[in-house]
Amino acid sequence: MPHNNPQTLEWQALSSEHHLAPFSDYKQLKEKGPRIITRAEGVYLWDSEGNKILDGMSGLWCVAIGYGREELADAASKQMRELPYYNLFFQTAHPPVLELAKAISEIAPQGMNHVFFTGSGSEGNDTMLRMVRHYWALKGQPDKKTI
Repeated sequence: MPHNNPQTLEWQALSSEHHLAPFSDYKQLKEKGPRIITRAEGVYLWDSEGNKILDGMSGLWCVAIGYGREELADAASKQMRELPYYNLFFQTAHPPVLELAKAISEIAPQGMNHVFFTGSGSEGNDTMLRMVRHYWALKGQPDKKTI
């Protein structure tokens, strides 16, 4: 496929030299190079050749509310200046996590009023397993481990 943008070939060369692409057909990737995504807005992406593409996977399911949301960019920018991150270990909390926990508990089913935050889905799954085992240990059934 001919490229209208010379930058596309440069980015594809960088990809070939330095990037391992997940879930890819490496034969096709070697022949054609990767599609280079350069920007996004709403539910659309644009590649380095100017093609507009509907992002049906929401950026691999983590951009369900769309791209370019100014109110989210403003809130994130403000928070990044104040406190971009701090862990919740060792009896520590901070206002953003407390406010989010309250907001989640207000819309959760009755009786589910505590929130445990994790950094990823795999960490969430690991934590859930530990909580289930801890629950059964507190109930006097520590041998109950089959999930």
